[in-house]
Amino acid sequence: MFHPTSTRTMKTTSLQQLLCFLQEELSLPAASIELAVRHHPDTPNLVPMILWQYGLVTLEQLDLIFDWLETA
Repeated sequence: MFHPTSTRTMKTTSLQQLLCFLQEELSLPAASIELAVRHHPDTPNLVPMILWQYGLVTLEQLDLIFDWLETA
């Protein structure tokens, strides 16, 4: 049976998965991730670009993030 899920819950789950990837796979410091999330808390899809804009990830890491997002 289908149970509708709020968009906010889906965003939260996706954001949590992204944050785990950033910490576990890319070994980004929690402070860097917090900065990006705090910048736009309602738009988790901007987190990778914010990390890059602030020089917290390289272009290579940004590519890895986008690859991960495509398959997540």
